[in-house]
Amino acid sequence: MPDPLHDALAALYRARIAPDPIGAEAARVLAAWPQHWIAPAPQDAAPHTASRHVSSVLAAGGPASDLRAALRDVAALLPWHYSYPPRADGPDLAAEIAFAELIGPRGWAGSTSIRVGLTLIGPGTYYPAHAHPAVELYAVISGTAEWTACGEATLRPPGAWILHQSGTPHAMRTAAEPLLAVYSWTGDLQSPSVYVEYPPGRRAIPS
Repeated sequence: MPDPLHDALAALYRARIAPDPIGAEAARVLAAWPQHWIAPAPQDAAPHTASRHVSSVLAAGGPASDLRAALRDVAALLPWHYSYPPRADGPDLAAEIAFAELIGPRGWAGSTSIRVGLTLIGPGTYYPAHAHPAVELYAVISGTAEWTACGEATLRPPGAWILHQSGTPHAMRTAAEPLLAVYSWTGDLQSPSVYVEYPPGRRAIPS
């Protein structure tokens, strides 16, 4: 039986295929898309303090209505986590930023070719500059936030797509509303994300 969330995620990427770099990356993700996944049992869910923002971001209007509806149905089961070490200059990051991998080595659908999941950032939060070898494609589902890459800051509203090439430092800052975005990784899935903006006297920290 088709899974609504699996199908809605695939449809999101399928609709963005186009003859441009973002469309080409969406096509690469779909080329490795798994045919199905096994949704977890309720006891497999991973509660996270940032998940308190889920109901508000899914209730907001905007693009990807089918995806929002599918996420509402499994909101209590999403496997949220935050894996960066603590930062003295960001003591609240672990409470305000969370990730839920849906496809990938730790996902509901196992894959060694792609990672696809959700990024959730609470309001008034700065996700410091970080980078990773994987190519990353984001689709903003809810919340307008400031995205910085290569020294350029841009407001990205719901419906925006953002492509980070391998090794590109990038950061996000939310204002009054939380951010929910779908992310995908292709290429090197194993090398972790590392901070490239970090407290004085500290070296980059792997996630």
